[in-house]
Amino acid sequence: MEPYRLKIKTLETANAEQNRLKAKGKKIVFTNGCFDLLHPGHARYLSAAKKLGDHLIVAVNSDRSVKAIKGPQRPIFPEEARAELVAALSFVDTVIIFDEDDPLRVIECLLPNVLVKGEDWSEAEIVGADVVKDAGGEVKRIPFSTDFSSTDIINKLKKQKE
Repeated sequence: MEPYRLKIKTLETANAEQNRLKAKGKKIVFTNGCFDLLHPGHARYLSAAKKLGDHLIVAVNSDRSVKAIKGPQRPIFPEEARAELVAALSFVDTVIIFDEDDPLRVIECLLPNVLVKGEDWSEAEIVGADVVKDAGGEVKRIPFSTDFSSTDIINKLKKQKE
């Protein structure tokens, strides 16, 4: 097994690990997404998120939740493959797969120091922002590359096929 695959953990294991890190004074950063057709925009976003703390946890939507959010033709890659690709990025420390349509339960469990979403989300729209702030954490909105979009890539491929 490739070493980076060890970064993929259950929520319970990730929580225990981040609790140990917090006890050592480490800053835990959390973000989430579908990450279907991983592209440079994702890499730039996750790299920027990592710079906000010491340990980056990325929650990847399950296949079921991607279908609920994006429609029946998605995801392109199954959840295990998407999680593996995210885990292969050097600046990602932990990856979990979650099955809900939004990450609130995961955020409530982990209570990260920093919750990150792209600037395309207003703070009022960020699920779990109130939970993190009430626990003393912070919410950061970082630039999100508009040069790349999984949906745009898929649509371009469909047009090329026609």
